[in-house]
Amino acid sequence: MALKTVTAINIYSDICKGCGICVDACKFGVFEMSTERGKQGYLLPKVVRLENCTKCELCELSCPDIAIEVIGG
Repeated sequence: MALKTVTAINIYSDICKGCGICVDACKFGVFEMSTERGKQGYLLPKVVRLENCTKCELCELSCPDIAIEVIGG
């Protein structure tokens, strides 16, 4: 079985409300909360370990605002 390669994870700062659900949903430590604020003024999550991503897409599926997109094969 081939490994799933993730090329990027987009976090749409214009709709993210900084709830941190994606950080908690990821069991591989791909995300951390940052000090950067989005357009709405909320602290945003950031991708810190893309290489750990298994493309399970739990972050994408758990986001209540559909503000995350996992990109890759």
